[in-house]
Amino acid sequence: MQRIRLRYTKRGRLRFTSHRDFQRAFERALRRAEVPMAYSAGFTPHPKVSYANAAPTGTGSEAEYLEIALTAHRDPEPLRVLLDESLPLGLDIVDAVEARTSGLADRLTASVWELRLDGVDPADAERAVAAFNGAGAVEVQRMTKNGVRTFDARPAVVSLESQERVTTQSQQADRPTDQPCAILRLVVRHVTPAVRPDDVLSGLRAVADLTPPVPAAVTRLAQGLLDEETGTVTDPLAPDREAAEALTTAVPAAAATASAMEGSA
Repeated sequence: MQRIRLRYTKRGRLRFTSHRDFQRAFERALRRAEVPMAYSAGFTPHPKVSYANAAPTGTGSEAEYLEIALTAHRDPEPLRVLLDESLPLGLDIVDAVEARTSGLADRLTASVWELRLDGVDPADAERAVAAFNGAGAVEVQRMTKNGVRTFDARPAVVSLESQERVTTQSQQADRPTDQPCAILRLVVRHVTPAVRPDDVLSGLRAVADLTPPVPAAVTRLAQGLLDEETGTVTDPLAPDREAAEALTTAVPAAAATASAMEGSA
């Protein structure tokens, strides 16, 4: 059984699709592309698709990940193209690798987010960011199925900074405006309970009374393994690429060694 790992995006209006909406669209794309999927056993077999840490509904993303299991071997790149063509514009398959290592979900330990705050003066945003970063604790509240939960959002935030411009084309297209606009870049650890961009915005309101006049446009730029020394988030598919490159190098080398041994015999 072959396993393929895919990175996909949620752009433009498609950021409002729920995870279940994407699951339905993706399973239709698998059928359209005639992917030889492996299926689960039991009375209601379903395609073997593993989703990892999906972004909340209403947020855009450039870095969502999933893994599929196939009953026949396929080259990752042609498969990616077929699936991308079978999905609606905005749900785009942008990367594919053959799984050669274990633990993809274990490598998704942090995310990089971009928060666009329309109607917020960048200077006000900088002051709020400084207050958040200087706070020892930032308690926020979230409504759960068991009622209101209060927790400290500060420890999960690796970095929070104000930027001068939007870095993603999707957000520029989503919210064109001539009004003041502040852009925040957030790196957050994946902890329990999960600290989401909305929680950080609640924290900014709590410590600095920063309240955007309209809902923030939020996009996940990356997710992967957090490098604690640099505070950067690395590509979670890199180990699979490296393993594939090592195998590609090893096979010709082994063949050359075998040929040399046969020649000497």
